Amino acid sequence: MSELVRVDLEPLGRSLEVESGSPLQDLLFANGVEFPCGGRGKCKRCRVRVLSGKLTPTEEERQILGDADVEAGWRLACRARVEGPVKLDVAQWETTILTDESVFEFTPSSGLGVAVDLGTTTLVAQLLDLATGRVLAVRTALNPQAAYGADVMSRVELAVAGGGAAKLRDLVRDEIGRMVGELAEGHALDHRKVRDVVIVGNTVMHHLFCGLPLDNLARAPFETDGDGLVSFKARELAWPLPEETRVRFLPCLGSFVGSDILAGIVATKMHQSDQLVALIDLGTNGEIVVGGRDRMICASTAAGPAFEGGRISMGMRAATGAISAVSVDDGRLSCKVMGGGAPRGLCGSGLVDAVAAGLELGAISARGRIKHGKSWEILSPVRLTQNDVRELQLAKGAIAAGVRILLARLGAAPSDVTRVYLAGAFGNYVSRASARRIGLLDFPLDRIEPAGNTALLGAKLALFSAGLGEELHSRVRSTTEHLSLAADPAFQDTYVDEMLFPAA
Repeated sequence: MSELVRVDLEPLGRSLEVESGSPLQDLLFANGVEFPCGGRGKCKRCRVRVLSGKLTPTEEERQILGDADVEAGWRLACRARVEGPVKLDVAQWETTILTDESVFEFTPSSGLGVAVDLGTTTLVAQLLDLATGRVLAVRTALNPQAAYGADVMSRVELAVAGGGAAKLRDLVRDEIGRMVGELAEGHALDHRKVRDVVIVGNTVMHHLFCGLPLDNLARAPFETDGDGLVSFKARELAWPLPEETRVRFLPCLGSFVGSDILAGIVATKMHQSDQLVALIDLGTNGEIVVGGRDRMICASTAAGPAFEGGRISMGMRAATGAISAVSVDDGRLSCKVMGGGAPRGLCGSGLVDAVAAGLELGAISARGRIKHGKSWEILSPVRLTQNDVRELQLAKGAIAAGVRILLARLGAAPSDVTRVYLAGAFGNYVSRASARRIGLLDFPLDRIEPAGNTALLGAKLALFSAGLGEELHSRVRSTTEHLSLAADPAFQDTYVDEMLFPAA
């Protein structure tokens, strides 16, 4: 057995013991550090600094980081192995995971149920008393697949070209099984067994969890016919639940429009609306639904990771040290730093605010050019670079173009939409005024409503009807058109137009 050595993580204030020779990536990922490029040594976002002890740099690290950074103690966590006791300065990637405490109508049943939101980055599971609808317990975690890439296409590539489908499947099945087992252990008395688990997620998460082939999602036209309801028994998954407990992964709506959006439609009741409404999930894979009772159109658009701080020079998740809000007071920038300490970077909401402030102050032009120099200081040492602005333009342009095209298909304009529901963590925290200022959301502010975790709420609603997944899939799909934006002849020109920022 290898010798156990101590690893101190600062500023987390955590001390851990691991076997000598252990990959540092495994240790840090379990403690919330992200590896956006999947540990390929390409993004340099997993840098750590040796405060004491030793991590011998590899020649590859010297080539990627440069001799000056290596001599200053910087290492790539995805390339290092623990040699002996070491103290590391690590970015504190503690993620705020959005749960749901909504009050909703339901028909009482018996026993317990578990609703799971399987996200690309995070996992949330809630245990419910089906007689009262009360949430008894919650578990949250990072998606362990994220160690192999922050975005869905990295995982599709690993699954299809890298032969990693089974590994990705088992990682997430085991983690969710652990979470629901912990939930059940504390509450499942003899007369209140867990009898149903409902899972929702995007199309890639659906396919990976269910063990379905992803080949068609790896190449154009990115269409799949394996998007239906998939059911298991707990014994098939080797989960610590009664063997006959049913586990349902709700069906998707189409290519890259997953069951998380189906659940969101149910949660917001937009499929029952007599008026024109929209549901927008702002993320790396932006998903949009526009319509109402008689007809809905849905689409996905590759917004990229800018809304989550990805590909931003000083970007980070919404965690301690992130600038999460920026405003203009008397012609000067005023910033909010999460945790109240020194700033370390910009999260997605801070990025949107910063660019909106730059437009207001005239520091950034409508074409997205930083007017004085190649970067703009937000709050020392955090700066916004020209490339950062371009990344946000790409992200917001994709979403705005998708909305415009879907509305055009319905013969409608933004002013015709009576309610816009923003789903997911980013949509819950982004400033509506800033989103409108940069042209991300071209709707009156009083019609934009942060809707929280609609995916989790929709999964909970499905627990109270045995056939809800099947019934809704049929009913919603019959009134919903899935549009491939990439195949739409108007998309490219619209996308280019929407990359511009609105004039003051």
